[in-house]
Amino acid sequence: MKYRRYGTTGKQVSEIGFGAWQLGNKQDWAGMEDDEAIRLVHEALDLGVNFFDTAPNYGQGKSEVLLGKALERKRDKAVINTKFGHSPEGTDYSASQIRNSVERSLMRLQTDYLDSVLIHNPPFDVLDGKYGHYQVLEDLKAEGKILAYGVSVDSSREMLEALEHSQLGVMEVMFNIFYQETAQAFQAAQEKDVALIIKVPLDSGWLSGKYDENSSFSGVRSRWSPEVIQTRAKLVEQIRFLEDEHTTMTMAALRFVLAYPEVTTVIPGVRNSAQLRENVAASSAPLPEESLRKLQELWERDIRFKSLGW
Repeated sequence: MKYRRYGTTGKQVSEIGFGAWQLGNKQDWAGMEDDEAIRLVHEALDLGVNFFDTAPNYGQGKSEVLLGKALERKRDKAVINTKFGHSPEGTDYSASQIRNSVERSLMRLQTDYLDSVLIHNPPFDVLDGKYGHYQVLEDLKAEGKILAYGVSVDSSREMLEALEHSQLGVMEVMFNIFYQETAQAFQAAQEKDVALIIKVPLDSGWLSGKYDENSSFSGVRSRWSPEVIQTRAKLVEQIRFLEDEHTTMTMAALRFVLAYPEVTTVIPGVRNSAQLRENVAASSAPLPEESLRKLQELWERDIRFKSLGW
């Protein structure tokens, strides 16, 4: 496993992180039992993964609870990122709710500090700080309850707005082979020494290569229209060149993200030990420069101006 600096926190984090959305999430990840989730976190630590991404609303709080149990005696070995805005009680971006949300996360995670807290996909007008969100987060940082704060967003416009109006230290952004728009703001983040966490690196499963035009979806993935499914299926076939006897599409997709030096860590989801080990294997070698160039050209030529959604 390779490690990268987590912004100004002084911590080193594994470039392959652990997306904990699935822990306790029975609606979209059926079959994840509590003891299995805890074993998976322990196995991740054994494989060198030390970055864990969660949120209060993942599994209605169950993700944080299970992560807290798994890390109960291993807290010093982990870097934990959680969020504010969506919770088991609903969605509330009021600045006055930040402290309460953080306190609840601390309890669920069984810890007295959080390495970072992000405002979770907020409305655009929150990003300039006029409602006092950043000041509350600065206060929590001064108290030692959080080491860093930031935002989780989906576009370069949102990234630049937050960078301009705050002293944030972390950003979580959507970025993958099929969605490269946010790369436009990577340099701006790097110039401010902001850690970049990459979410949705496998395009919700499409970049694992396991879906095609005949795939059917339920839960959160039912958002895709037949047209979008057809388009994505064709794009998957265009990138089959990434696979060989030593490299799966998943590994190549994660290496694509890690080819950008501004990126700090990438957080694919994990359902079982095999997926975890496949994710970790992506850290063993870089993406060939020629493959990176082809994927960037694919984005510019065939994807950038299409409305694929996420």
